[in-house]
Amino acid sequence: MVGSKMIKILEERNVPTDELIPVASVTSVGKKILFGGRKWSVCTLEEAIARKPHFALFSAGASVSLQWAPQFAQMGCTVIDNSSAWRMDRAVPLVVPEINIHSVKPFDRLIANPNCSTIQMVMALAPLHKRYRIDRIVVSTYQSVSGSGQKGIEQLLFERGDTPNAPSVPAYNQTIDLNLIPQIDQFLENGYTKEEMKMVNETRKILEDDSIDISATAVRVPVMGGHSESVHVSFHEAPDMEEVYGLLHQFPGVVVETSPQYPMPLCCEGRDEVFVGRLRRDLSSPYAIQMWIVADNLRKGAATNAVQILQMLFNRYRIE
Repeated sequence: MVGSKMIKILEERNVPTDELIPVASVTSVGKKILFGGRKWSVCTLEEAIARKPHFALFSAGASVSLQWAPQFAQMGCTVIDNSSAWRMDRAVPLVVPEINIHSVKPFDRLIANPNCSTIQMVMALAPLHKRYRIDRIVVSTYQSVSGSGQKGIEQLLFERGDTPNAPSVPAYNQTIDLNLIPQIDQFLENGYTKEEMKMVNETRKILEDDSIDISATAVRVPVMGGHSESVHVSFHEAPDMEEVYGLLHQFPGVVVETSPQYPMPLCCEGRDEVFVGRLRRDLSSPYAIQMWIVADNLRKGAATNAVQILQMLFNRYRIE
């Protein structure tokens, strides 16, 4: 699903493209992809690397990225990888362009795209961290089934009776329709899931501050698309709420909702911005605020962020 969105967004943003090389598994080789008014044939990874592309957008899972991304990088191709494979590698920049494109150096040939929930949270927190410095974050996510790919959508539609065909492999071991599942990815020894620890570790890396205390609870909800987050954030300095509004209003890619006072997943579908609402001072501490953050997880949470990285590299090196 993310790969398809990447192609759509490349076209929407008129990214300069001499040649598009769609890549998929052997079973899809030869299929046609419409892009830029032309049809392009799907090929294998081996064929793609032989054609020596300048850039590669990977969204095929960690195992594929671990095996193939270094091979593309070694032949001079710049890889922007959407999987979790390289995110915490110290030698690989983990990038949200509005925040830390400066972390990408001219010699970098492998760049990691963060987790969808991490992206939307740090977009709202970065300007506040720069001004007040974050001490602690407590976040609960409400993540749509599209975060599990097509099989998540298929399972929800089947359980709702909207389709007669059950997915060949269910996305969830539990019922998702009319339910909430407080588990995304596997549990670890510390009681947190991999998804929750991604948010912890990636947030620190992107904000360049390992001192931030973070606790996350990730929940799958029966929503078709769009992730939501309830975030409690405390600072080393008591924030001024008027200034908080101003900082968020001014930050590129962030929209502060005031009428109504909160964004919802349905409202953010197909949008590239991160939407923030329910902004209020925490009643228990003058150093803390509460906020509600929503974004389209397939766009800014994945595909759009990757394409933005590509565009900024184009601009930086004036590639035409």
